[in-house]
Amino acid sequence: MSYQIVNELKTEEKAMRDVYAATLADLARKDDKVVSLDADLMNSVGLVPVAKEFPDRVIDCGIQEANMFGTAAGMSAVGMIPFVHTFACFASRRIADQVFVSGAFAKANVRIIGSDPGITAAFNGATHMPFEDIGIMRGIPEVTVIEPTDAVMLEDIVRQTKEQKGIFYIRMSRKNAIQVYQKNSSFEIGKAALIKEGTDVTLFASGICVAESMKAAEQLAEEGISAEVINVFTIKPIDVDSIVASVAKTGAAVTAENHNVINGLGSAVSEVLAENQPVPLERIGVKDRFGEVGSVDYLRETMKMTAKDIVEAAKKAISRKGV
Repeated sequence: MSYQIVNELKTEEKAMRDVYAATLADLARKDDKVVSLDADLMNSVGLVPVAKEFPDRVIDCGIQEANMFGTAAGMSAVGMIPFVHTFACFASRRIADQVFVSGAFAKANVRIIGSDPGITAAFNGATHMPFEDIGIMRGIPEVTVIEPTDAVMLEDIVRQTKEQKGIFYIRMSRKNAIQVYQKNSSFEIGKAALIKEGTDVTLFASGICVAESMKAAEQLAEEGISAEVINVFTIKPIDVDSIVASVAKTGAAVTAENHNVINGLGSAVSEVLAENQPVPLERIGVKDRFGEVGSVDYLRETMKMTAKDIVEAAKKAISRKGV
């Protein structure tokens, strides 16, 4: 793992979906075993040009996500390397049984790309706004759950999973993310990435909440509070050692995620702390409710997932030390 943080947080020039499509095309050019399956959303994820280049290896399965995954699992059994894509709501809720039986139980080799997770579904509304997908996937044995932070990390993760075997659930925003990492950074699946060292509280974040946590750390610093920021981009298997080592130093923690606080990153970190290093913990995320239609900024405010909310949670966690 070798990465560098950008000097200033800015929106990336390329959308996550475009980087995913370009990376997949590059992998397909180099290995004729790479195949892509989609559920009537190739245009939404930028795969139409890839389909034109590889008409026999980019397959539109139509709106039948469960059959799509079963097909991918079967293809992996004969040596193909399948990537499947659909919106995260369908990539989790709708195909959970197929992932369990045809995928993990059968020792298949499939990468699931679940796009538009959580509030990034925005104007697609509540039915398409998954706040439970991480919980579903981390509950299935031997499934690796990853949430790339930006396009730089996404490309590296996609390339890594191509070379590995198993079931991977990659939770990906389709649009332009806030760039956190400089180009050519590399990461280790299963290991958290330290962004900023601190001594008073640890902010554990994933996905779009990483940038918000970085902003929160800056605001806390202005008030004399030293916050450590750790990007837990692999939710399963979670990096127990990094979590325990950090809170042993800071003595308090906050989790921030674009997901229900139940069964997501907050729950995963809670389990680690309860078993290894109990400290005060506050969880930022969706508080067990359904989504609604709105912009990402509106939904971030509504769900109380802003940098301001993280700052308040950090202060509360610190205030509970020794209580």
